[in-house]
Amino acid sequence: MKPAPALWLVAFVALAGCAAPTQTQTGGRGLDAARLERMESRVRADVEKGRIPGVVMLVARDGKVVMQKAIGAQDPARKIAMQPDSIFRIYSMTKPIVSVAAMILVEEGRILLSDPVSQYIPELKALQVGVEKNGKLEIVPAAREATVQDLLRHTSGFTYGVFGKGLVKDIYTRNGIDSVDHDNAEFVKKLATAPLMFQPGTTWEYSRSTDVLGHVIERVSGMPLDRFLDERILKPLGMKDTGFYAPPDRAGRLAEAFAADPDTQRPIRMLEVRSKPRYLAGGQGMVSTAQDYFRFAQMLLNGGELDGKRILSKKTVEYMTSDHLGTIRGPAYAPGPGYGFGLGFAVRLADGQAATPGSAGDYTWAGLGGTYFWVDPRERLIGIWMMQAPNQRNYYRVLYRDMVYGAMVN
Repeated sequence: MKPAPALWLVAFVALAGCAAPTQTQTGGRGLDAARLERMESRVRADVEKGRIPGVVMLVARDGKVVMQKAIGAQDPARKIAMQPDSIFRIYSMTKPIVSVAAMILVEEGRILLSDPVSQYIPELKALQVGVEKNGKLEIVPAAREATVQDLLRHTSGFTYGVFGKGLVKDIYTRNGIDSVDHDNAEFVKKLATAPLMFQPGTTWEYSRSTDVLGHVIERVSGMPLDRFLDERILKPLGMKDTGFYAPPDRAGRLAEAFAADPDTQRPIRMLEVRSKPRYLAGGQGMVSTAQDYFRFAQMLLNGGELDGKRILSKKTVEYMTSDHLGTIRGPAYAPGPGYGFGLGFAVRLADGQAATPGSAGDYTWAGLGGTYFWVDPRERLIGIWMMQAPNQRNYYRVLYRDMVYGAMVN
């Protein structure tokens, strides 16, 4: 006979030889406890079916955590139970943190958003644009240089070689631009060997832009990116488990994916984060916990401040979380219907249009490994979802958001 979900978790924890995770009281602040528990049961059932290894869910309103649940396995191969402080590879949820770092330098007058990127990285000056015509690549001059604002909103003309197909993307692959076997300075030298995929400022293309932004931060600040983030964001906010790797005293808390995807049966390969990487990738490189990322999100919701530590001004946060695209879109527009894009975040334009509930002005982003967050200023709400299941990520982002809003009763 199949055990009840709650008994299954107790059995799992006992098998793993560790104490049961500490969980928050469920409900309150206008979120119905029974409806949150319904969401928990739904997720727990999928964990039992082997759809995902495990998850940490966190919901907060008015600055208070109303639900935090650790469900399933932190490491399915070793049968270690998920914990509230399990550490996750957050992939592209690195981008909002690095975007905030860049805006710190803007506030200090050390960067202007209108500055050309080549003002800080001369290696990227006079890049040309690759235009596909009849299966061949025609190289044409750029109408203008990409700016720092273009990096922040993904209109720089750069791309990712690993997502989609195209002749410019093929150059990224051949020239090792998508590799992690370089440092940030070597990365931009490789990037300079490829043409832009689009004219700067014309097209939203998810790209290496935030990796370039990370190196802009290094050159302007005179610090490695990890040190700048640590001194200016992570330590002030108390994000003690966030960084570019999990050192030995924390590596035992790393969440892992299944060895093979439950749908395709193909092996799953995640970033190696047990030692400091050469490449401090501003667009994909960090690890974090649900609690740490909640502190970052709460700082944003508070208008740039948390526990007396001010990271940004209120107006800067408002500016970052406003739409910066207007009518600009792209061939593959990841924010989707109902969303524009600000400086590091997808930004909701209207209450409707999107296929998920929310409020005009909410902002969000996610990570390839399965992590997701959003902030809804109108509802004073934060949702964080942490898992390591790359191919299931899109489904659970929608499910989680639907069920969190479905628990709101006032």
